[in-house]
Amino acid sequence: MNLDYSRMQSVQSPIIPIIGKLINNHPGTISLGQGVVYYGPPPVAFDQISEFLASPENHKYKPVIGINPLLEIIADKLQTENHINLSDRQKIVVTAGSNMGFMNGILAITSPGDEIIIQSPYYFNHEMAIIMASCQPVVIQTDDHYQLRIDAIKAAITDKTRAIVTISPNNPTGAVYSPEALQEINQICGDRNLYHISDEAYEYFTYNNIKHTSPATFPNSESHTISLFSLSKAYGFASWRIGYMLIPEHLLIPIQKVQDTILICPPVISQYVALGALKVGYEYCQNHIKTITEVRDIFLNELSQLSDFCTIPQADGAFYFLLKIDTQLDSMELAQQLIKQFGVAVIPGTTFGMSQGCYLRVAYGALKPDTAAEGIGRLVKGLKTLVI
Repeated sequence: MNLDYSRMQSVQSPIIPIIGKLINNHPGTISLGQGVVYYGPPPVAFDQISEFLASPENHKYKPVIGINPLLEIIADKLQTENHINLSDRQKIVVTAGSNMGFMNGILAITSPGDEIIIQSPYYFNHEMAIIMASCQPVVIQTDDHYQLRIDAIKAAITDKTRAIVTISPNNPTGAVYSPEALQEINQICGDRNLYHISDEAYEYFTYNNIKHTSPATFPNSESHTISLFSLSKAYGFASWRIGYMLIPEHLLIPIQKVQDTILICPPVISQYVALGALKVGYEYCQNHIKTITEVRDIFLNELSQLSDFCTIPQADGAFYFLLKIDTQLDSMELAQQLIKQFGVAVIPGTTFGMSQGCYLRVAYGALKPDTAAEGIGRLVKGLKTLVI
């Protein structure tokens, strides 16, 4: 049977399973690849499962946008932590992770052939989602410090542009965008009748006294700002698949159409556990982020040995460094050799759109200090051997 797979043929293959297969083929490899945290959800959150089980109704479909108790605690969190003054012109939608929130938003605001402006290095699932929606990602290179180039973004806007995407704190670079830069992007979107899609999955992960800014706090932003959040990182919630969107009210019906078609409703048992996690609150995350900060310091100390051929731009957020390696080696080839010869896994920069030069994304959130020290030691040794 000769089927036309042209839509999916233009979408890159997810890199995490590819690297995962290499890791499985080389037992003992320490992964500095996948962006997860070393801890799980607050144990007390699982007490909510008994409440879920107490009602047979919970085994049936629930509201498309999420159960009311979870929507209420999210609203409180957005107001108290993100300092967003919620109004009737905004709606909260619970999703199966923020990746789903991004796809919901893209499908709701575009028609085939429309353009979405993203920043390079980009989060690969964003680029993939835009192509799957038969839209065109317009990729704007960030500066040498992985910060936004506002003039380049302005110049890229056409009559087909529907949104500008920002990720802060950033995956894959760890960059945190300034409030001034984010407000300028948000203002451009308001003035040009575009949407500002703000991915804030790493909102809690900032260092060096840098603070996260939610664009939905800016004046007059309600009508054009789509904010994406996730429990996956901060609450160690990756496999439970719960995130949420804050959207303009006029997008509620189209987003409900998308979510009802793909999912019907977010997994109800996961929503109950998410409710329990959010009741515990930010302090739970903060205690674990202190450990991640220790690991970050270990990584920075070890990576300083590579200054002759490795550039590490400032990374004040998330739990990534995007290393620029001065070598003629292809980044995928280098990543493969690091696994095969030195038992350490990283992600090649090509998957984030970095096709010129050799870049490696190093993740440090998944490891406790002892294992982290061993992993970064292997990486430094491997790079010294393979590059010099």
